Amino acid sequence: MFHIALHEPCIAPNTGNIIRLVANNGCHLHLIEPLGFDLEEKKLRRAGLDYSDMARVTIHPNYDAFLAALPEGARIFALTTKGTRSYSDVSYQAGDVLLFGSETAGLPAEIRESLGVDHCLRIPMMPGARSMNLSNAVALVSYEAWRQQGFVG
Repeated sequence: MFHIALHEPCIAPNTGNIIRLVANNGCHLHLIEPLGFDLEEKKLRRAGLDYSDMARVTIHPNYDAFLAALPEGARIFALTTKGTRSYSDVSYQAGDVLLFGSETAGLPAEIRESLGVDHCLRIPMMPGARSMNLSNAVALVSYEAWRQQGFVG
């Protein structure tokens, strides 16, 4: 399956929605600290409903620890408004990592630059639109990756 990584997420209900999502699509969720909320926050639990026991979630103290925990050879694709390549132009492979930035700041430039332009993907939007809701973006891209695998799993 795939890995979904949230770099410094700050809105509890979005992360709760994503926990529910990964319980349903089988992805492994990685939360990269610092988080902008407490994991016991009521809004997080409400959005995730009773799915947290069904989801694989790993918390990493920072981006370097996250990288060290990934399987060798894992490809990382950053989803960013700064990307030039569409998320739908990628042939996803099992084990790929879909990396998303925080709701307010996105991904730091140094992370995007370390991945290279071919690994910085964009979700098409109407002219003048700034960004999508994080949980919607994660759903859109993770289901495209899973669709390409024939929804196996």
